[in-house]
Amino acid sequence: MKTIAFFNNKGGVGKTSLVYHLAWMFADHGIPTLAVDLDPQANLTAMFLDEERLEELWPDDDEHPQTVYGAIRPILRGIGDIAKPHVEKINPSLGVVPGDLGLSRFEDRLSDAWPRCHNRDESAFRIMTAFHRLIESATKWGAEIALIDVGPNLGAINRSALIASDQVCLPLAPDLFSLQGLKNLGPTLRDWRAIWAELLAKAPSDLPMPKGAMQPAGYIVMQHGIRDSRPVKAYQRWMERIPSIYRTAVLDEKPVSRTPTVDQDPYSLALLKHYRSLMPLAMEVRKPMFFSQTRRWRHRAHVDAVKNCYKDFQKLARRIAQSTGIAMNGYHLNTQLVENSNS
Repeated sequence: MKTIAFFNNKGGVGKTSLVYHLAWMFADHGIPTLAVDLDPQANLTAMFLDEERLEELWPDDDEHPQTVYGAIRPILRGIGDIAKPHVEKINPSLGVVPGDLGLSRFEDRLSDAWPRCHNRDESAFRIMTAFHRLIESATKWGAEIALIDVGPNLGAINRSALIASDQVCLPLAPDLFSLQGLKNLGPTLRDWRAIWAELLAKAPSDLPMPKGAMQPAGYIVMQHGIRDSRPVKAYQRWMERIPSIYRTAVLDEKPVSRTPTVDQDPYSLALLKHYRSLMPLAMEVRKPMFFSQTRRWRHRAHVDAVKNCYKDFQKLARRIAQSTGIAMNGYHLNTQLVENSNS
């Protein structure tokens, strides 16, 4: 089972929407997929589930046993280890570990545990590996890949979440803030990876430990403006800088005189358009944009937009599957898109 975190310490780049759509795409190609909502804002969970179900998951009491908060609550209370996590099945190939705003209470406990791991404190290691062991337990139904959504910060919750990941995908917007975020994120990932490697030698031998690889899998440029099939000038200058900054800040490579453009960069996983007309309709039917009900749309442009959206996310999913060593079928299981395309 492979775990991939989607992370950028700059918010508003479409990270949660990306995880949501990729989870559907992997599942649609026959890959049992688990989406794990480790962002205390729980926006990914809200995309998957309707308000009635959310009310059931987040009752007025402080238990919430069917969310990630409920799973780590015994640790917060100091009465035991993680509880068995609940997996909300969306379909036979797609499950979700629901998020919870209460997860933010875990931040202080994780911050305190990090330095105590240096002293071989077993309880500290149990806290630091809670997300890893939770994901391992949640994938026992047969998931081959876990996609982890985290918040836009460099805090203790995200550190623990990324330690549990094999790879990290970096969604970006072509702007100054995302580039500055890369400069902060790259050194932080290297520090976390190096420190965790040292701590593994001090960990209890009978406790399942994540490797903490968190290897950069590449970047995804989100919501770029398009005019005549080219990024508008306001975005172009930022896009030109992404490949070099990714190499120096994230991969710790030395600067070179010439770097490829984003569309030619092997570290660029995708350039995804902003499907402005599709997202509201998709949220209305609570489906990904490429599985929205297109039969009721009279305009051919809408039908074409859905087909193009599917192809874009399918291509991205294949790139990620290839990097993780997961086989991805050449066909999809959902026949709706094919039927609608031919109607």
